[in-house]
Amino acid sequence: MPTISPGREPHEHREIAESFGNDAERYDRARPRYPEALVERVAAAGPAVLDVGCGTGIASRQFQAAGRRVLGVEPDARMAAMARRLGVEVEVATFEDWQADGRVFDAVAAAQAWHWVDPVAGAAKAAGVLRPGGVLAVFWNVAQPPAELSEALADLHVRLVPDSPFDPRAWAGRGEPYAPMLATAAGGIAEAGGFGEPERWRQDWQAPCTREQWLDQLPTSGMFTRLRPELVAELLEGAGAAVDRLGGTFTMRYTSVAVLATRLTG
Repeated sequence: MPTISPGREPHEHREIAESFGNDAERYDRARPRYPEALVERVAAAGPAVLDVGCGTGIASRQFQAAGRRVLGVEPDARMAAMARRLGVEVEVATFEDWQADGRVFDAVAAAQAWHWVDPVAGAAKAAGVLRPGGVLAVFWNVAQPPAELSEALADLHVRLVPDSPFDPRAWAGRGEPYAPMLATAAGGIAEAGGFGEPERWRQDWQAPCTREQWLDQLPTSGMFTRLRPELVAELLEGAGAAVDRLGGTFTMRYTSVAVLATRLTG
């Protein structure tokens, strides 16, 4: 997940935030799931979970498998439709505009989505729908491909999307590239009020990745979701050649990171 170039915050780029439904089936198929330890941590808050920016319901279904009732909120009607087909109840809205109508939850979760939400307004909204002692959990899977692939991807991005707000070179090679994202989330929670001290959580893991899997996942990145079909073909050709130079497979390193905060009782 590369950084946004200076100028506007991620949540202000609505055209990107609501572009993932261009290929919802690919998104659901290709995106990695979340560590069971994190799912269990959030599920322990209680039976009712609100999944903010639920997309196709990847995290929602993991919470359901843990025995929780889940309501998703998703701004992209195409993503919401697929989540419903896969068994998740979803209401279509941005979280900032969504109406709770008196409903209260044990956990508010946001998987791979909180950077598309205003960090202060979103935290305030979460505080308003959580029971005292409930948990706000915002989390991401951060993929860190080998340096050769990161460089090839940055080159492709600059060539294919010259007007993009993303800055992939600023992301590549950082020891903890997700640190600014976590700081923004924690800062928004603190500014909104109503929560205890935000806690950070992380788990490093890795998975083998084939050429086919890599090329399936790439077009689901916000850097590329709005590309014309001919440019997607060029992206896949260039990225595939980079994987071929590594022998056709590689190990993808992931860091799953979260910020969790408990709703105050007073």
